[in-house]
Amino acid sequence: MKLLRCIRFDESDTRVFPQAAMPGEWAVPGTFVFADADPEQLSRQERQAFANGFLGLGSFGWSTLVTVAEIGTKEYEDAVAALTQHLIGSYGAPDARVAEAAAREEIDYAISLCEHPINTLLSLSRFIEGEGIREQFRVVPAPGETLHTKIWEITPDG
Repeated sequence: MKLLRCIRFDESDTRVFPQAAMPGEWAVPGTFVFADADPEQLSRQERQAFANGFLGLGSFGWSTLVTVAEIGTKEYEDAVAALTQHLIGSYGAPDARVAEAAAREEIDYAISLCEHPINTLLSLSRFIEGEGIREQFRVVPAPGETLHTKIWEITPDG
């Protein structure tokens, strides 16, 4: 089984988000955090989390990038338990059963995004469209990957 894992290449997440996720945390898109939010009323850092953040399941901070990683059954269940408790404590889920079902749904959605090879980097763009929130996920090319097709070649005269 695969799940998203927070990754950090520099310290920018610690400056742009209200709270940065720790590298190595399991992650979900976390769009539910903004379900009732008015993006115009969010702080600058909260707007950044809305626009580009994945929610870490340890600190419940935000990460700009995630990587596809393998997860074992116990780690999966631990992630479900952590998100369940977060939904109860921070979002007032009516009971543990409802919170656990929502946590599994969110984590299973994140798993569905992991149809890429291990270590594939993903980014997220989130925006308001009509009456709802829309997400777009993008594979981020690894540093050094060729981004363009070679269309010409320089050869010596002769």
